[in-house]
Parts: sequence; C-alpha cells; structure tokens
Amino acid sequence: MADLISHGLNVHLVGQGAMELAVALGVTSAELESADVAVFLVSAKDGIVRADSDKWLVARDLYIPSIVVITDLSATNETDFEDMAAIAGRILDPVVTPYLVLHQEDGSPIALIDLLTQNIRDYSTGVLVHGDSEHEHQDVVSEFRDEYQELIEATGEEAFENGLLYPAIPWIQGGAMGLLEIADYLNRIPITR
Repeated sequence: MADLISHGLNVHLVGQGAMELAVALGVTSAELESADVAVFLVSAKDGIVRADSDKWLVARDLYIPSIVVITDLSATNETDFEDMAAIAGRILDPVVTPYLVLHQEDGSPIALIDLLTQNIRDYSTGVLVHGDSEHEHQDVVSEFRDEYQELIEATGEEAFENGLLYPAIPWIQGGAMGLLEIADYLNRIPITR
C-alpha cells in the first residue's frame, strides 16, 4: 500500500505504532518543525502520553494540520473509538469524527460509517467494500452527523488544511481499516515547498 499518498508530503508521526503506520502509508516521518502535516496516534488501551501532548502544543503553535489516529481498537478493550476520541478531544483539542466504527456481534470493529454520506465502508473481508447504510444505522448516527455537519459549516471546508480542525480516525493495526481514510486527509494537504 505504498502508493496511498499521492504526493511527497512531509508527515510527522507521533505515538505508539507510528513506525507501523508510516510503513503502511509508505511515508517516512519528518521532523515536526518541517512537517506539512502531523499524525498523532492515540491508543484506546494506553491513552495519551505527556510527550505526545507536548508535541501537540508545538504543532498548534506552528499551525500544522493534524490528524488524531485512534489505535488499539478491539473487542476486548473497555475504551472504544468514540470514547477515546472524546478523551483526546479533552486532552489535546476538540476533535471531529468523520467516521464512526461499526462492530460485529462480538464487539470487533469491522466497518466505518461515513457521517457525511452515511455510506458504509466495510472492511470485514480485509478489503474495502462500499455499501449503503441501513435506516437503523442512520438513526444511530444522526446526532453525530448533525454535529459534524454544523462544525464543518462553521469552520469552513478547508479548516483541516488550515490547521483549525482535527479529525479523529480509527485505525486497526495490521489491517486496512482506517488507512484509506487517513490517506484521504493527508492527500488534502497542499505542498508548499
């Protein structure tokens, strides 16, 4: 999957699993001060370490667009994606969740629902399959969708690119779920050099 990023971004990756994500995306981690974008990995199991939150403050001072990637999502964790995104939003800065995680009956994450389109991004087979959501899915996410749309309207379409809006995206290590969604945000960043 080394071709996920369409142009030569300087990406700074921070947190547990950063090397694995860099390899999966096909990027090399740059120094924060020279980065076009920063990706902060936050473990749903272990939380956020102080050194990473200190780097978050540096990225904010430099107005570097930043993504929060929630990792260690499994059926056995007490903290799920939505809970960890809320925690990250309190410790770092408020984050937005463009996708919510859908689970199998055993609690394992298998798909994402896109809040703007309400389409399902099913990863249960290991390969992305797009599908329509059911009415029950739309009911469950309607409040999240409304909040997300209001925030996008209030901040503008390029708020992420301007370092003013911070998406939280789930990533299942060793799998495809989340990689394309992270890459979509990274590919929105214009190269300024």
